[in-house]
Amino acid sequence: MARELIHGTCVALGTYAALLRGPSGTGKSDLAFRFLALPGDGALLPKLVADDQVWVEANATGELIAAMPETIAGKIEVRGLGIVTVPFVAQARLVLVCDLVNSDYVPRMPPDPWEQTEIACVAVPLLKLSPFEPSAPLKLKMALLLTAPDRPV
Repeated sequence: MARELIHGTCVALGTYAALLRGPSGTGKSDLAFRFLALPGDGALLPKLVADDQVWVEANATGELIAAMPETIAGKIEVRGLGIVTVPFVAQARLVLVCDLVNSDYVPRMPPDPWEQTEIACVAVPLLKLSPFEPSAPLKLKMALLLTAPDRPV
């Protein structure tokens, strides 16, 4: 089984996770912080998996599991406030990768089927997202709901 340490931020909605990728300063932590503020309860409560570094491993059934490095459990960088503690889960099933881009690079309609990227030798749906749009946290939530195998909505 392949295991990778990835530079990125990972958030979960229940048991399903999205990996936010992009260079430093592109808004990964900011988008994650706003995603965590979305309302939710039970199976749909937004939580942090990891900020800045994420372990991703393919399990025996070919699912990707995103996990936090123990040293940064529940920690997220909030620009202007420093490192703060937020609700987190130790791991979640990775079902979506979001590449954070300028709004000019977000297609009006995603390709059908969605683009894919490969992590730990497993294909995962890929979405381009502009992190600083006011609707970005809601788009992230909807994308997670759309890519979850058992679609909780």
